[in-house]
Amino acid sequence: MSNQENICIITGGSSGIGAAIVKCFEQNGYRVFNLDLKPGENGEYVQCDVSDFNATQKAIENIIKQSGRVDVLISNAGRHLSANIENTSEKVFDDLIDLNVKGAFAATQAVLPMMKQQNSGVILYIASDQALIAKSNSFAYCLSKHALAAMAKTTALDYAQFNIRANAICPGTIETPLYHRAIDAYCKRSGADKQEVHREEEALQPIGRLGQPDEVAEYALFLAGDKASFITGALQVIDGGYTTG
Repeated sequence: MSNQENICIITGGSSGIGAAIVKCFEQNGYRVFNLDLKPGENGEYVQCDVSDFNATQKAIENIIKQSGRVDVLISNAGRHLSANIENTSEKVFDDLIDLNVKGAFAATQAVLPMMKQQNSGVILYIASDQALIAKSNSFAYCLSKHALAAMAKTTALDYAQFNIRANAICPGTIETPLYHRAIDAYCKRSGADKQEVHREEEALQPIGRLGQPDEVAEYALFLAGDKASFITGALQVIDGGYTTG
């Protein structure tokens, strides 16, 4: 598909990986609509609580009415939670699933009728290396990212007949504001030195450093384009080799 005036809808595009994706896609000719609670620096901002199923669907339906089509959906909105199963309350679990999983469900369901009508479309889920492996103290978050992997696979199978592709991008440790907030919280609890913790995180990656948001954005751009037209139902890992062991 041509990148001229192609329509991309992204959830959670105001910071971190999402913001990098919005910027990258805009620079490559896409008109990008960003559904988030707060505006970002780029894209056309649509205020939306993605954990609200009906609000997400309504926002996307309005965008499609305005633009007349949708070429790419990137389901990126989500949050992390550090807790094992015993320390995860039902309320906290429900809130995380509403954003990480039901938000993706709502967005996907909202774009499919137009993509079917067009006989074309790409859906990308921003999952995690935790869609492939488990990490300690990460019960609900890991579960939610496995759910996105399943969503990509099943959607790919069900809608291949309409020339709609679906894949999950599985980043490893990416240096985002969310990463720094998590490290800050850990250091506050434990008294550890932030620079030392950061160096330890880098050392865990076989490639010897953390990933950067723009690297994930470029990967998403490739998967959205024609050169990736034979890729669907796949878990696309970008983790510096972390999950190879």
